[in-house]
Amino acid sequence: MRRLISTGSPFEATMGYSRAVVQGDWCFLSGVTGYDYAAMTLPNVFEDQVNNCFKTIFEVLREADFPKDSICKVQYILADRGLVQTVAPLLGRHLGEVRPAATMIIAGLIEPQMLIEIDVTAFKG
Repeated sequence: MRRLISTGSPFEATMGYSRAVVQGDWCFLSGVTGYDYAAMTLPNVFEDQVNNCFKTIFEVLREADFPKDSICKVQYILADRGLVQTVAPLLGRHLGEVRPAATMIIAGLIEPQMLIEIDVTAFKG
C-alpha cells in the first residue's frame, strides 16, 4: 500500500513531488528546507531554519504514524562548510537519542537564502 503525504507547500505541486511517501513499513521524506510551511516564510537565522526542518520532519512522521525512533537514515545538505560547527549541537538535540545513519554534504541549494536541507528515511517493521 502506498500513501502520499503533503505539507501543502506550493513547491510540491509545481515540482511534482510528495513531502513523504509511505510504502509498507517504510517512510521516505523528501528533502525538507527551513521554511515555515504554514506561513511560507524562510527565516534568515540558520538555527531557525534547522528547527523548522525538524518541526516539519516530525509532523510528517506523526501524520504517517512513524515514531521518531523509526528514523534509520538521514542526509544533511548544508549550503556552507562554515555551518557545520553551528549545526552539530542542533542535530544532537533533535536526533541524539535516535542516532540514525547519516551523511552530510556541502552543496548549493535551490535558493541562496536556503542554508540547510534534510531528508529522512524511516522504517517501522
